[in-house]
Amino acid sequence: MKLSTITIRFMQENDPAKVSEAFLAQGWNKPAEQYVRYVEEQKLGRHVTLVAEAEGDFAGYVNIIWEPDYPLFKEQGIPEIQDFNVLIRYRRQGIGTLLMDRAEELIRQRSAQAGIRVGLFSDYGPAQAMYVKRGYIPDGRGIYQNGEYMKYGQQVVVDDDLILALVKTWA
Repeated sequence: MKLSTITIRFMQENDPAKVSEAFLAQGWNKPAEQYVRYVEEQKLGRHVTLVAEAEGDFAGYVNIIWEPDYPLFKEQGIPEIQDFNVLIRYRRQGIGTLLMDRAEELIRQRSAQAGIRVGLFSDYGPAQAMYVKRGYIPDGRGIYQNGEYMKYGQQVVVDDDLILALVKTWA
């Protein structure tokens, strides 16, 4: 399917239900309350949620968190790209690239760096490859999970919370 019209815009108050329904249709439970919270946080200036529409239909979104809790990003004032999702049927059509381009453009207006965290198992493989191609490199602090950096010999559960943080610096 070749898309002719892709729009990137800020999340609006009428988006939460349709975003939640779109994910539910592909078998993912993402409650509307999550997106209502995103709209509220955006109003307060704490973050921005960008929404992608393909031919007028919801296709994906990404958040920019201006003051993240991840230790290195917090210490160095690095905004974080977070919760990046494109509906399965819209993947590999440039929508994720457009969302990332716009997110980086907004971050660049306020910071010389952008941060992102990514999961470590195969579900995150495409995202890992995309971030590396876009110039993100590991922050050098290692693997992080549930508020702590993992140590040699430590056993962990491999889940969505086991992550590697990456940073992109603009010259």
